Amino acid sequence: MPAKPADARDGTDAAVPTFMPAKFSALPGWGRDDMRAAWPAFMASCGVLVKRPDWKESCTIARQVNANSDKAIRLFFETFFVPNQVITADGASTGLVTGYYEPLLHGARKRGGPYQTPLYKVPDDLVSVDLGAVYPELKNMRLRGKLVGKRVIPYATRAEIERATAVTGKELLWVDDEVEAFFLQVQGSGRVQLTDTQETVRVAYAEQNGHPYKSIGRYLVDKGELTLSQASAQGIKAWIAGHPTRKDELFNANPSYVFFKEERLPDPKVGPKGALGVPLTPQRSVAIDARFLPLGAPVFLSTTQANSEIPMQRLVMAQDTGGAIRGPIRVDYFFGFGTEAAENAGRMKQSGAVWVLLPKQAPAR
Repeated sequence: MPAKPADARDGTDAAVPTFMPAKFSALPGWGRDDMRAAWPAFMASCGVLVKRPDWKESCTIARQVNANSDKAIRLFFETFFVPNQVITADGASTGLVTGYYEPLLHGARKRGGPYQTPLYKVPDDLVSVDLGAVYPELKNMRLRGKLVGKRVIPYATRAEIERATAVTGKELLWVDDEVEAFFLQVQGSGRVQLTDTQETVRVAYAEQNGHPYKSIGRYLVDKGELTLSQASAQGIKAWIAGHPTRKDELFNANPSYVFFKEERLPDPKVGPKGALGVPLTPQRSVAIDARFLPLGAPVFLSTTQANSEIPMQRLVMAQDTGGAIRGPIRVDYFFGFGTEAAENAGRMKQSGAVWVLLPKQAPAR
C-alpha cells in the first residue's frame, strides 16, 4: 500500500509504545538471516536517512561495506545499531502481520468493450493539507476534504464518489474487472496491461479521499457471512462471486477511496515507491505506522509464513505506510509482484514481534 499518509480523522489511540533495548543474540533467527538479501533495501533507505543527523554516520559508513559479504553486513549492524523491541502501551509484545503485493490488471486508455471500470486521477476539488507543516506534533498526519466557501468539509465517501459527477473527466485508465479495481485501491499501486496501446504501465498512489479505511473482510465477519479464517483476499473474492448483487454494499462498507497517477515502467524488476520515496524491495520492505516507528529504519521481524506455523524471521525496512496499518506492532509485508506474491499476501494474517534497529548515537525515542 504505497505512500498512503495517515489520515487526521483517524481516531486510533496514539499511546506511545516502549522501545526496550536488546542484544542481537536475543533476536530469534538473527544469525540465520541472509543479510545480503536485506542490504539493497537498507541502502535505499539510507539514500533518504543520510540527510538526518542521527543517521548520517551509520549511512555514510555503510557505503564502505562489502555488499556481497554476509559477515561484513552483520558486523556492520551489530557494531553501529541497537535493536529495540517494541512493546505497546498495554504491555503487548506481538501484533498483526499482514501482506500486500503489486497486482496486474488488464485495461485500456479508452473506454470500450470489457473496459468499463475507471481508475481516477486526483479530482480538482480535493484539498490535502500536511498538518505537520503547521503543527509539528501532528507529523505524518494529513487533512483531506473540499473547500466550500472558507470552510474545509469532508470529501465524498466511496459511495458518493461512485454516484457523483465531480470525478467525471478524471478517468486515468479503464480496466475490465471492478473487483480487481477495488483490491488495487487496497494495495495502493499496481500495473495495468493496456490492450489498445500494447504497453504495461504502473498506476501509483496519488491521493485518498480522507475517509478512514474499513476492512470489507471485517464487515463480512461481523455480518456472519465469513469466519475470520475465511476472510482472506481469496475468500472475499469467492464470496463476491457467489453474491454479485451485494457487491456494491460490500465495497461501500469501506468509505476510503484512492486516486492514482500513471508512471512509466522502465524496469519491471523494480518495485513501486513507498511512503519513504524509494522503490520497495520484495520480501524486504514493510509498511508500518509512522506515528510509532521511524519510517526508513531497519526492522527485525519475527513471524510465521502465510497461513503457516513455519517461522519467518528476517531483517526488513520500514519503507511504507498504509491506511489499514494502525498501531505500534502492525506490519504489512510486501511480497512483490506476480501470482505467488498475490497468493501469499492474500493469506498473510499472522502474529509477530518487531525490533527497531536504531543507530547507537541516536536516542531510543
